[in-house]
Amino acid sequence: QVQLVESGGGLVQAGGSLRLSCAASGRTFSEYVMGWFRQAPGKEREFVAGIRRSGGNTYYADSVKGRFTISRDNVKNTVYLQMNSLKPEDTAVYYCAADRAPYIKTTLYEYDYWGQGTQVTVSS
Repeated sequence: QVQLVESGGGLVQAGGSLRLSCAASGRTFSEYVMGWFRQAPGKEREFVAGIRRSGGNTYYADSVKGRFTISRDNVKNTVYLQMNSLKPEDTAVYYCAADRAPYIKTTLYEYDYWGQGTQVTVSS
């Protein structure tokens, strides 16, 4: 069982940056692939970024590639999402998720555990 708690969301102007954190409980954090998803009002939840267990492999949605960076600290049981050059279309609730499979997946129903989400609002 893994419990996930996101933090770091807020209001930022277009072009600005935010760093999201997701703290995980439990001793087995390093056994999970971690992902970030987001859900904008009236839209489906979508994949943003994923990172494998060791942190050596990452994958991004095309919409955030080159602007967002996912990383993890397996000692602190935390996964991060550094978001730069933010755009108004990045406005959404951002969720972290954990998956026991050994590779990164982009479909939300394949993730086993979810956080409660943190709001990111980018003003124009």
